[in-house]
Amino acid sequence: MCKSHRFLVSAVAAAMVWLAPAVHAQAQTASTRQADYIVAVVNSEPITNHEVQLRIQRVAQQAAQDGARLPARDELARQVLERLIIERAQVHLAKDSGVRVDEASIDQAELTVARNNRLDVAELRRRMERDGITRAQFREDLKEQIMLTRLREREIEPKVKVSDVEIDQFLREQATAPSAEPTEINLAQILVTVPENASPSEVAARQARAQEVLKRARAGEDFVGLARAYSDGPERESGGEMGMRSLDRYPTLFLDATTKLAVGAVSEPVRSGAGFHVLKVLDKKQAGGPATSTTQNHARHILLRVSTQQTEAAARERLLGMKRRLAAGQADFAGLARASSQDGSAAEGGDLGWSNPGQFVPEFEEVVDNLKPGEISDPVVTRFGVHLIQLIERRQYTLTTREQREVARNMVRERKLDEAYTSWVQDVRARAYVEMREPPQ
Repeated sequence: MCKSHRFLVSAVAAAMVWLAPAVHAQAQTASTRQADYIVAVVNSEPITNHEVQLRIQRVAQQAAQDGARLPARDELARQVLERLIIERAQVHLAKDSGVRVDEASIDQAELTVARNNRLDVAELRRRMERDGITRAQFREDLKEQIMLTRLREREIEPKVKVSDVEIDQFLREQATAPSAEPTEINLAQILVTVPENASPSEVAARQARAQEVLKRARAGEDFVGLARAYSDGPERESGGEMGMRSLDRYPTLFLDATTKLAVGAVSEPVRSGAGFHVLKVLDKKQAGGPATSTTQNHARHILLRVSTQQTEAAARERLLGMKRRLAAGQADFAGLARASSQDGSAAEGGDLGWSNPGQFVPEFEEVVDNLKPGEISDPVVTRFGVHLIQLIERRQYTLTTREQREVARNMVRERKLDEAYTSWVQDVRARAYVEMREPPQ
């Protein structure tokens, strides 16, 4: 996925890109706040120096976590300001277009941000308060990211189509392209966490545990079984698999340890702020071509559509009631789906079969990807309505020729979405009134 199109992913993913680092960002000093001033005006709404500096802190924190390099301070400030101008122009367009976000959707996004940071919501809020970021500010940022995602989905995605001729051309180009370094990899990890204030002896013990896991993996023991038994990572139940991703979506320290390894090889333990990572290379994709294998999810869902007779809040409450009944063993998921789901899968007990990455809308797919087998989600809002989702099982799957064509279709569509998004952003930016301000002397 190209960087420009990353803002077309789910609201939660967008929130993670910009907001997760805010959990650890340092609060600005009182003197900095007192020296605040307007640096730009977008459609009569100001952008302040404080906003720019706070965003720079977030980007810098994320770069530090990923081991990425940043441009010089002045250039970074210019890029961040331009990003804020574009976002502000899009927010105005979203509001003018009638895009709305309810509190329940923000709650869902906040919960996902907390889970992806391996925190509960209470701890997430506590850390934000400690670092000088108010809950209201954080939730407003989440709201805007959700709003922007919904606007982009509505404005761009329906207009992008891919023909069979384009797929044929793409596959011919990949078949004749020279060999290149991998552009996407699929890694699995076994994470042995190290507590924040661990003593040297405890660090040594954790490192020894990681070395023992490595020894067993290289001796031929099943990596999936080792991950389920020993990993502290969030991917534990799926055998440690993190999924096929472009290189820029993995931390630099992971890439340094694995890019020269063959498929199937296991790295030496890698130390990060979280602990020791033992990494296995599951697959590599060369030069933008379609992968020959993928991670598939087998899920089922119950869909309630939003209408004048059934609001989003009412649908969410009904599904929460169903989840409570399922947790208490008072109902069967398939039975509830047959009786209540307003989707074509209802007759099959909500069963969606095996799915490849990119098959579902982003907000639905992200929830599925983060579920453990057997786990049931909280209600999830998409353009189709409100869903209750259960992941049945997950597997690594070798694609057929027909399925590889479908993957190629998704890749071509992603490329066209990138192009359409770039053009759309330029148009929104051009139509906005933007006034740049000089800092006070």
